[in-house]
Amino acid sequence: MDQIVLNHVTKRFTTKTLGTVTAVGDFNLNVKEGECFSFLGPSGCGKTTTLRMIAGFEDLSEGEIYLDGKPVSIRAKNLYVPPEDRGLGMVFQAFAVWPHMNIFDNVAFPLKVQKRPKAEIQQRVAKALKHCSLDGMEKVFPSDLSGGQQQRIALARAIVTNPKVMLLDEPLSNLDPKLRETMRFEIKKLQKEFNFTIIFVTHDQSEAMALSDRMLVMDMGKIVQIGTPTELYNHPSSRFVHSFLGQSNFTTVDIRDGKVYPAGSKDAPLGMPAPAGADAQMLLATRPNTIDMNHDEGFRATVVKRVFLTDFMEYIVAVGDQTLRVQTPHRNMFRAGDACFLRFPNPIWYPVDSGEADAERERRTLV
Repeated sequence: MDQIVLNHVTKRFTTKTLGTVTAVGDFNLNVKEGECFSFLGPSGCGKTTTLRMIAGFEDLSEGEIYLDGKPVSIRAKNLYVPPEDRGLGMVFQAFAVWPHMNIFDNVAFPLKVQKRPKAEIQQRVAKALKHCSLDGMEKVFPSDLSGGQQQRIALARAIVTNPKVMLLDEPLSNLDPKLRETMRFEIKKLQKEFNFTIIFVTHDQSEAMALSDRMLVMDMGKIVQIGTPTELYNHPSSRFVHSFLGQSNFTTVDIRDGKVYPAGSKDAPLGMPAPAGADAQMLLATRPNTIDMNHDEGFRATVVKRVFLTDFMEYIVAVGDQTLRVQTPHRNMFRAGDACFLRFPNPIWYPVDSGEADAERERRTLV
């Protein structure tokens, strides 16, 4: 069953310096019950604005939003259900815990607003604290806690009302890397135990891919691609999606007589067939960890730099008048200045772009 439905949702803002900007344009989405669905994209792409419209913190300029089959925002009919009546839980990037309240009162606050009986509040808060590993800390104040523990307070406060949908707006971005990884598993564990639907907003592709059943990539207020993490990673529909989901090399190549030459090299082709219907110049997209770097077979290149990283060795390699990154196991050793050979399995091709989209993305971050 579709639990969240957005039909042609649009949001426009008017600013003094940039005029009218369409933050979200003609957004259509169906999220199924029990799904963990992530919005991924750069700052200014409209993902948080979309989340706020689902929550009811922003009204629509156009379109419709339905929760559990019931309309909560229909602009054409001036229908708007306020946030407190939508039955959603929400966790923000800032922990948003009240410093003057202890943990119990922080978590109990939404139930007190709903005027729940004291016995029920006690029972539901105890359950939420236990599931967030905060039991026994009811009287502790947030100032005495770490960032991860404060984020657990925010999670406990969100689940204490038994919401059917949880909206998470970059909830892990203020935590250190190790704690972020731990909290990812905690969020999935809570979803399984409480059986709520999650919409997770992030600009961190590793978070989105670790948590999501499905996800979308947004760019400049538009949905660029929707699918499972594996589908988006292995079959990105555009250069933008490719670059946003993992590390990427984009090598400009010239197509001549059905052969592919790296720009700046006229003598030796890359040893791969040109894509069907290719323009005279294309972009070859590769992942650093998928390039085969060896000592005797493929396109001859030169190692510019070697960097030791914990799980692999990374090389900067000159190809024509460009460089690309290659990641190999530590046992595959080259030194700066060495010749090497490269093979490119499963290449992905994109047209060469003008750079206008990058300029517009930069402008939108100011909105």
